[in-house]
Amino acid sequence: MKINTASAKGTFDIIPQDMNLREWMKKTIIDTYKKSGFEQIETPSIENLDLLTKSEGGENLNLLFKILKRGEKLDLSKENLNEDDLCDLGLRYDLTLPLSRFYTNNREHLPNPFKAIQTGWVWRAERPQKGRFRQFTQCDIDIMGEKSEIAEIELITTTARALQALSFKNFTVKINDRRLLKSVILSLGFKDEEVGSLCISLDKMDKVGMEGVKKELLAKDYDEDQVTKFLASLEDLKGLDEKTLAKYNIEEDVLQSLKNVIAVVKNQAKGQYDIEFDVTLIRGMGYYTGQIFEIVSNEFGSSIAGGGRYDKMIGRFQKEDVPAVGFSIGFERIFQMLKETNFEVPESVEKIALIFNTNEDINAVLEWANDLRSEGKIVSVFPKHKKFSKQMNNLQKQNFGFYGLCSNGEKEELTSLSQE
Repeated sequence: MKINTASAKGTFDIIPQDMNLREWMKKTIIDTYKKSGFEQIETPSIENLDLLTKSEGGENLNLLFKILKRGEKLDLSKENLNEDDLCDLGLRYDLTLPLSRFYTNNREHLPNPFKAIQTGWVWRAERPQKGRFRQFTQCDIDIMGEKSEIAEIELITTTARALQALSFKNFTVKINDRRLLKSVILSLGFKDEEVGSLCISLDKMDKVGMEGVKKELLAKDYDEDQVTKFLASLEDLKGLDEKTLAKYNIEEDVLQSLKNVIAVVKNQAKGQYDIEFDVTLIRGMGYYTGQIFEIVSNEFGSSIAGGGRYDKMIGRFQKEDVPAVGFSIGFERIFQMLKETNFEVPESVEKIALIFNTNEDINAVLEWANDLRSEGKIVSVFPKHKKFSKQMNNLQKQNFGFYGLCSNGEKEELTSLSQE
């Protein structure tokens, strides 16, 4: 029987050219973050299932990859088995929850506030389609222990610098506050426990439009008059007008903080990108408690980063709450955008091919290679092919900048492949 050698649905192999781009992206992002004082950590890919399922991860909880118990723990003889009987671990679906667990475990060894960088694979049981994977990379920065809006400002401006370093110039930061939206919803007579459901529907605004959101809310059996007033309130709120916001019981500090963040980021952007208030911005995770933000590429018409404040998550693991804010770059989406535009990775290190004629030249060519490597250059060694011109073309395709020939133990000068 023939074995299927394709990668599992929703996953992908990475060829050398793509790996080169991905590694450049990751290094560029991390270097930018480190310049702003963020420090790199790493957490396991596997987490305890009870931690994952009680995380307010929104619809992602329906996409968990769960891991069967092992050995004697897996008792299949029991009747009416449920998932708790079968599984005890799961693959992480994002990096925020593992970070919160990490912080609780290691807080005494960490500075306050703590500025973290975390990159790595995450897994979601998505329906595979273009741009939707079951395994993908996330790149996050978070600030834990800082309750003031400087945390939001630092995250937004640092992420913007990382995107600029990745060659993105034309983008807009969108910002909202979950507290603002919650106040509006409660002022219109909805119950506190209905806030999450309303936000989930509103989060689909960019896909289904106002009518689509209204249709979904009515399908959830909400009162039509309340739904109409709720959707009308979104128009009222667009200008962040203080008189308008007052009728929805919006707290002054929520409004002022939003305005401060927008003003400072605008000043720091210096016209290179924009920031705007967007009352329909929700973010899918249920754990957000305050300001939320998203960065949209105007050129591609797509979100390329998102995050927000989650001040209550760490308090679920210890006695006290710890203020926390995070921002995640859409690594896979950005990778696809750069690849589709034939982006070329800037080569900072010379890549050299050394070619030898006969076996007698092996020692000489290896010594030559080691000398060049000691100078910080990337060097590969190849035997000379009969079709030398074709070999040169292949080396160019592999982004070698120079080649050198070794014949009878003698080394020729390096020659630029661009001259061939």
